[in-house]
Amino acid sequence: MSSLLSCCSSPRAALQAAIGGQKEPTSSAVTEKGVDYTVYKGGKDGIVEFKTHAEAPKGNQVLIKITHSGICGTDEHYKGADMGLGHEGVGTVAAVGEAVKEFKVGDLVGWGYNHKTCGHCEECLLGRDQYCETREYYGVHNFHQGSFGTHAIWDASFVFHVPKGLAPEFAAPLMCGGATVFNIIESYNIRPTDRVGLVGVGGLGHLAVQFLAKMGATVVVLSGTDAKRAEAMRLGASEFYAIKDVKELDIGKPLDHLIVTTNAKANWSLLTSLVRPTGTIYPLTVDFGNIDIPAFPVVTRGMKIQGSLVAARSVHIRMLEFAAKHGVHPIIETFPMTKSGVEEGMAKLREGKMRYRGVLVV
Repeated sequence: MSSLLSCCSSPRAALQAAIGGQKEPTSSAVTEKGVDYTVYKGGKDGIVEFKTHAEAPKGNQVLIKITHSGICGTDEHYKGADMGLGHEGVGTVAAVGEAVKEFKVGDLVGWGYNHKTCGHCEECLLGRDQYCETREYYGVHNFHQGSFGTHAIWDASFVFHVPKGLAPEFAAPLMCGGATVFNIIESYNIRPTDRVGLVGVGGLGHLAVQFLAKMGATVVVLSGTDAKRAEAMRLGASEFYAIKDVKELDIGKPLDHLIVTTNAKANWSLLTSLVRPTGTIYPLTVDFGNIDIPAFPVVTRGMKIQGSLVAARSVHIRMLEFAAKHGVHPIIETFPMTKSGVEEGMAKLREGKMRYRGVLVV
């Protein structure tokens, strides 16, 4: 059974209730010979519990004992692949390589979608390292490990301190989901005086509402029905409109920015009519097909369609600091870090019943 934690509950008490005294999976202690650990992998026949071994960290590597992992929609894309699943990891540092300076054993840390970059290409030097052409990232590299498991080893350059005041169960979904929406705010200069439209109040959308509202922007939520109106307003939305089957909509002053997070097929004719001339649309949902946006309003109104991928490290750090300072908490459901827990959590996400981010808990 899953357990629900909201941004208004006591995270520590709720977490203890969620795990109910469950014992942590056993694994060998870290020694000079390394550590034996468990990773939950995808597979054609379902989730596979895989036992493996990692050498002790060396150089700039950090060995992390995982305590929490977010379940992200991207994980669903790889559930049939022979690879370690999960990329929203949080845990404690168990050992470090000899070159590591910024982390010590016992630190609470996390990592996300990107694993390593070259550090010297133009994108890296400009602080846009998430677009490094030779980067290592989830789903393409390091198939032997993920955040669904007991341990992982990563380059210290892409490991992040979890700030004090940010509980690990809330930090985990921020490592990808939070970074993805916050990157738009930071990288594309959304201002507190801006009017920002947000399509969808789900895993990404409910985080975007909080980030935007707490920075002072006017948040205009566009959702299929009125079902999430009260919750969206409680999270900080200024206005809410139900748009399912709506052909025309008067929202008053048009939008400076429109962030689209829904998995449902968007009514782009309606949405483009809500954006001011030279405004920007950010289609965040990962889709391997095409985005069918009408060209005429985009051209005649000078609108921009802006892609965006997770966050550069500097933005990622600011996102975590902002969340800790302003109390941005994902609404989460928890599942045990076991084969059955992974299966249950991913099934609930796949069925569209997750409210709103799943978190695996050791």
